[in-house]
Amino acid sequence: MAQTFDTLAAIYDHGFDTLIDVRSPAEFAEDHIPGAINLPSLSNDERAEVGTIYKQVSPFLARKVGAALVLRNVAHHVETALMDHDGAWRPLVYCWRGGQRSGVCAMVLGEIGWRADKIAGGYQTYRKLVQVALYEDPLPHRFVLLDGYTGTAKTALLAKLGARGVQTLDLEGLAAHRGSLLGAMPGGQPSQRGFETALMSALTQLDPTRPTVVEAESSKIGKINIPPQVWAIMARAPRIDLTAPIAARTAYIADDYADILRDPDTVRTRLNPLRKSRGHGVVDRWQALQDAKDYAGLAAALMVDHYDPSYAKSRRIEERDIIAEIHAQTLCQDGQDKAADAIAAVIAKL
Repeated sequence: MAQTFDTLAAIYDHGFDTLIDVRSPAEFAEDHIPGAINLPSLSNDERAEVGTIYKQVSPFLARKVGAALVLRNVAHHVETALMDHDGAWRPLVYCWRGGQRSGVCAMVLGEIGWRADKIAGGYQTYRKLVQVALYEDPLPHRFVLLDGYTGTAKTALLAKLGARGVQTLDLEGLAAHRGSLLGAMPGGQPSQRGFETALMSALTQLDPTRPTVVEAESSKIGKINIPPQVWAIMARAPRIDLTAPIAARTAYIADDYADILRDPDTVRTRLNPLRKSRGHGVVDRWQALQDAKDYAGLAAALMVDHYDPSYAKSRRIEERDIIAEIHAQTLCQDGQDKAADAIAAVIAKL
């Protein structure tokens, strides 16, 4: 009998020893239920092969070929990854819709003697619950946005605030992107679904009765969209405005973005699209600074010519409820610690 889950909390607290995702590695990589391990019943190539047979030959033949492949792969998992489990082990299995792939796997594991079951509706049950939470139902959380010009170490300050007991949510960390023109990180970003799974998991660990500090963002971080219900909280959240001298911001950006600023091909690729909005002369000057290895000069020029004007424009357009202004004279570790202490003091009064 399949396990039915009506809430995300129930899925997270499923009570089984191991959660097994039997979908293909590609499906698992795009998104999966937190805590699941991947023991695919079909490889990526096998899934494509069965799908082709289903569409081009016949569903019956596809089911025969698929059944043989699934049974062979489940047998391999029993002989390898699952061999050390004793008779008391309780696995919970899911596939895309909670159908044949998870059904066959759970049946085989059950016949061995393990108390195996599957999730009714499979991954789609979980995904629908995430969608409702992030796209439909209002979230109960209270955000305070940490706002400020580029280079004011907002992401670093989130970590320092967390160490001080302040509740925080690092959207850029979840999106694997620093949220700016040069913000891409090694390894790339997760899928939108993968981001939303990580975001929902983080939200469920927060206390909604306490304020949560979140870095002020646009509605998109790299290729990732902030879901509507999270954006709704951000749009009405009060802000702490962080300022710092441009010399301090320049030093911080030159250090924090060192991997990007020192890569001429990456800089050229990311700056060229701005020729239409900033002009060829400005972008050529930026490129000349990079060619000359004047990384601090490039960081300063990007702030003066691009980041700061964009931020100032957004401030004129948006209505912002500023509850505190924190000035960091420096953004070295000591300067960040002082700023974090001041921000934490503000949050403690809320």
